[in-house]
Amino acid sequence: MDFFPLLQAPLFRGLTSSEIEKLMTSVPKKIRKFKAGSQVALAGEPVTSLMIVLSGTVSGEMVDYSGRVIKIEDIPSPGSLAPAFIFGSSNRFPVNVIAVAETELMVIDKRDFLSLLAKNEKILVNFLNMISDRSQFLSEKIKFLNFKTIKGKLAQLILQKASKDKDSLILDMTQNSLADFFGVARPSVARALGEMEEEGILDVKAGRIKILDRKRLAEYMSH
Repeated sequence: MDFFPLLQAPLFRGLTSSEIEKLMTSVPKKIRKFKAGSQVALAGEPVTSLMIVLSGTVSGEMVDYSGRVIKIEDIPSPGSLAPAFIFGSSNRFPVNVIAVAETELMVIDKRDFLSLLAKNEKILVNFLNMISDRSQFLSEKIKFLNFKTIKGKLAQLILQKASKDKDSLILDMTQNSLADFFGVARPSVARALGEMEEEGILDVKAGRIKILDRKRLAEYMSH
């Protein structure tokens, strides 16, 4: 088996290819393949194993009460599926997982993964960091759900990324990514940015945003 993709995996950060090969050769595992558009996991299913994307991309999605599909995030190779839900009293997939492209997963049973964590401190620390990063990501997601309007969400994001003494920043997210992150349609994001430009609050050019009126921008966070 080719362990090269694991060199870039957050779980194996700091390990050499020979160290990874030695560890993974001793761990029972399965390889599962999925065609584009196929279901990898359903929300509510128990998480009984660690699943690492060796190739391809999967997407975490949820459906709200109106039937609207909200993309939570894409997980490309070599990411892991629901690492924060492997252990715990409610270890179930929080969202549906769909294969975006033809995808290959490495599946390690929870008991075998626990044995792997006990064998190597680096992997244990990496796993704890992954869980912490996931918690912080979800915390940020919740922040934006608290704002009712798209302009409120944009104001929070822009002011969060802009330093207090700087009024210019490069937004490292496309409008499509922003729409997915906020759970809204892309035209809604474009319209909100356009209106904020017309109002003289922002100047937006090719991903670079200049704050023209910080006070009025902050007011949108209370809407």
